[in-house]
Amino acid sequence: MAMTYLLDDPSPKVRLALAEALAPAEEAPRNLVLALAEDQAEVAATVLVQSPVLTDEDLIDLAARGDGLRRSLIASRADVSHIVSAAIAAIGEEAEIVLLLENPDNRFAAATLRQIAIRHGDSSEVRSLLLDRNDLPADARHMLMQKVSEALLSCDLVRATVDGNRARRITREAAEAATLAIAGQATERDIPALVEHLRAGCRITPAFLMHALCTGRIDFVACVLVNLTGVEDRRVRAVLSTSRMHAVRALFEAAGLKRELSTVFAEATLLLRKAVLAGEKGVDLAAELVLRFRTPGAPRNAASDLLDMVEHLARLEQRQQARSYAIEAARAA
Repeated sequence: MAMTYLLDDPSPKVRLALAEALAPAEEAPRNLVLALAEDQAEVAATVLVQSPVLTDEDLIDLAARGDGLRRSLIASRADVSHIVSAAIAAIGEEAEIVLLLENPDNRFAAATLRQIAIRHGDSSEVRSLLLDRNDLPADARHMLMQKVSEALLSCDLVRATVDGNRARRITREAAEAATLAIAGQATERDIPALVEHLRAGCRITPAFLMHALCTGRIDFVACVLVNLTGVEDRRVRAVLSTSRMHAVRALFEAAGLKRELSTVFAEATLLLRKAVLAGEKGVDLAAELVLRFRTPGAPRNAASDLLDMVEHLARLEQRQQARSYAIEAARAA
């Protein structure tokens, strides 16, 4: 009763002393802690950051009814749960989100990280903190990669030194390579969400799909086919791994490819399967396809255009691999 009476003391120093005494105590009366948490910021800060009495439901309510400072204080607590993180992520401003992500003990659901990427992906600081996380969903990572590309294209230095068309081409090619790298690192659980994200953004083109196939991302290609055809995953993988030419070609045609393209995709699948079974590494599928399907003097068609793009992308990837090797060799030396 004495402490309850002190809640109405006109001096903030008295209420602050009460908050400092009660904040770390597990047996502190709940009604007192809640009242202090709603006091002026100087008094509430200690309680919001430390008190073990406050439940997740209390913190969510305080975050929803409070201002940015109170949400920042809650974000700075030790070991913020995933549901409290989700509540702050849904309404918090950039500064609060940065504090939330900087706290190494905070926990996040994949949906929360995805929401942060959507709401604050234009912030370079938030992007950096998200991209450093190993638990960032693949589709959110791709979304942030696009934000980085857009930021580079709008950079005054880039615009002043690189022609606009060339900058867009370089950015597009780098984005495709980065997308395949993200797909290669994504977990099996993350790949379907990444595929749906790419499909919704109209980014799954025949050239991109062929590039994925030529670089051995067969799990990613299988997931794309599941998404586009509606055929169950087990059936798609069985066709890709064991079926003959006509069945593989029919699967790609069900995904929307025309016959002249589906034949190239089916041949690439069979070549990749043969290389895997033989234990061969570093097989240049793009070069093999060019030898089989490009005829000198033949009229141009969709297949020849596809092969041109794939050959170009393959050259770019070889150059990137050479750069990576040189960097690693220099570090080792």
